[in-house]
Amino acid sequence: MGQTYERIEGRIREFIEQQPVFFTATAPLSGDGHVNLSPKGRSGTLVVVDATTLAYIDFGGSGAETIAHVREEGNGRITLMWCAFAGPPKVLRVHGRGEAIFRDDPRWSDWIGHFEEVDGPSARAIIVVRAVRISDACGFAVPFMDYREERTQHAEHFGRKTDEEFAVYCEKKEHVAMSLDGLPALPLPLPARTD
Repeated sequence: MGQTYERIEGRIREFIEQQPVFFTATAPLSGDGHVNLSPKGRSGTLVVVDATTLAYIDFGGSGAETIAHVREEGNGRITLMWCAFAGPPKVLRVHGRGEAIFRDDPRWSDWIGHFEEVDGPSARAIIVVRAVRISDACGFAVPFMDYREERTQHAEHFGRKTDEEFAVYCEKKEHVAMSLDGLPALPLPLPARTD
């Protein structure tokens, strides 16, 4: 039977920190807009900041739907979800309000400090999620799957680029400056880092 929680602490926090992958879901306010669902990985790229706040690095390499949806005036809705692929079954969701912290934001240095071990040239934003609802479900239908290892291609590929080369990459990529539905997404030209 599922439960709701007031805070991300104890076994809920431990569960989040043990999962190698999580999923993000967002949507524009428009009823005919595109719903976005994305898997996220790379160890160390998500942190529990406090009992009601999480943050993760938004890296380059894909579109910027999440950024667009959390930036949309009156929106900001985001759900993070984790599944137990090993151990006792569980699905955990954090419904919240998201905010994108960009590289030229005066707060960038403080936020990126949470991710020192995984920071790199392809970090284009930090998505901060303030929890509105925290709940779990049984997860009985989620299959067991064995985790082997991290994929290294993303970090290696972008690790070979200078910050200037990454900025050029962002400028050329479709659906980075604007979402699929025409909402403003990543500010371009890519802001220089303030740290």
